Amino acid sequence: MPHSDPSDAIERLYVDDTLLVLDKPSGLLAVPGRGADKQDCLAARVQARYPGALIVHRLDMATSGLMVMARNPAAQRELSKAFAAREVTKRYIAVVAGRLDAPPEDWGIIDMPIVVDWPRRPLRIVDPVHGKPSLTRWRVLECDATGQGTRVELEPVTGRSHQLRVHLRELGHPILGDALYAPSEVQARAGRLLLHAWSLRFAHPLTGDALAFESPAPF
Repeated sequence: MPHSDPSDAIERLYVDDTLLVLDKPSGLLAVPGRGADKQDCLAARVQARYPGALIVHRLDMATSGLMVMARNPAAQRELSKAFAAREVTKRYIAVVAGRLDAPPEDWGIIDMPIVVDWPRRPLRIVDPVHGKPSLTRWRVLECDATGQGTRVELEPVTGRSHQLRVHLRELGHPILGDALYAPSEVQARAGRLLLHAWSLRFAHPLTGDALAFESPAPF
């Protein structure tokens, strides 16, 4: 019986000598966690096939969608600089609880500083005094007929941990299936967190070519 390669479960949208663009499934860690039971992750699976591949950014375990990895340290440095300089555009699709009215303009802005909630880490909270600046652009795509849910597109301008999940909870519209930030009845409405990184745009770190990738939301 042929040996199955765990990296086969990861869809590869782009591969060259500089970088990889991958589609992470929900429920898979991006990087190893603490403990022997948390070593299976996207980074380890990809490195089994592409030795030397390096993490540039992360997605929460429960979030699915597009991630880029570098093939060498120089590419990792350049891609990391691009993320830090906000030269990478990431967009997400989410389904949130309730009817979320569209902002007056096509896109609205959530501007709420976020900090780790130390007594309950890894949870995050909004803290106007100690929080780090956190900006999310958002727009409504559609509301379901019952008013029980709204599909939204999200663009994190900053990249704080749990930023989208915290910001939507603060709006009063937590993401369906969110085991960390949604009340139990909202968690129970989906078998997974309904948050997916669907669009990624950035300049190739070696050639400077504009790259754009899309992965339709699986929900």
